[in-house]
Amino acid sequence: MMHVITGGSGSGKSRFAEQQILDLGPARRIYIATMHPYDEESFARIRRHRAMRAEKEFDTRECYTGLKELEIPSGANVLLECMSNLTANEMFEEQGAGENTVEEILQGIHHLRQQAANVVVVTNEICSDGIEYDPVTVQYQKYLGQINQAMAAMADRVTEVVYGIPLDLKGGAVG
Repeated sequence: MMHVITGGSGSGKSRFAEQQILDLGPARRIYIATMHPYDEESFARIRRHRAMRAEKEFDTRECYTGLKELEIPSGANVLLECMSNLTANEMFEEQGAGENTVEEILQGIHHLRQQAANVVVVTNEICSDGIEYDPVTVQYQKYLGQINQAMAAMADRVTEVVYGIPLDLKGGAVG
């Protein structure tokens, strides 16, 4: 099963995504973290988040680029957070995919699906504010939009979280 969860900043999508993994039961839980730390504040945030996830029995794996190379235990339940960071990393980091970002990330998603029992992916809604951006930001929005569309097409379930309220866009709650 693949579940894509989207929403704006501060919408509650991360909390909802973690609960989706917890609701799948006691199988091994892998959290793929994509935020690349760049200063002491981000390192502190990562330490805090790791501690919170450890209480929920998540095994955290850092993956900034090269998702298609990441090996996880077969049959694990995987939470990837977040696609927005991974897209930026692939676009802008030296070892990233650059103009091949979309293809690289989608290969990584397929690779995860082959290994995992369930994959939950958190992404962001960033294209609805109507503001005009510089060409590099527009390219980022385009790539993330293409990735989100492809993931939604392959997903069993797609949920948008708005003000902490999950709205099913595709599929629906199991049970």
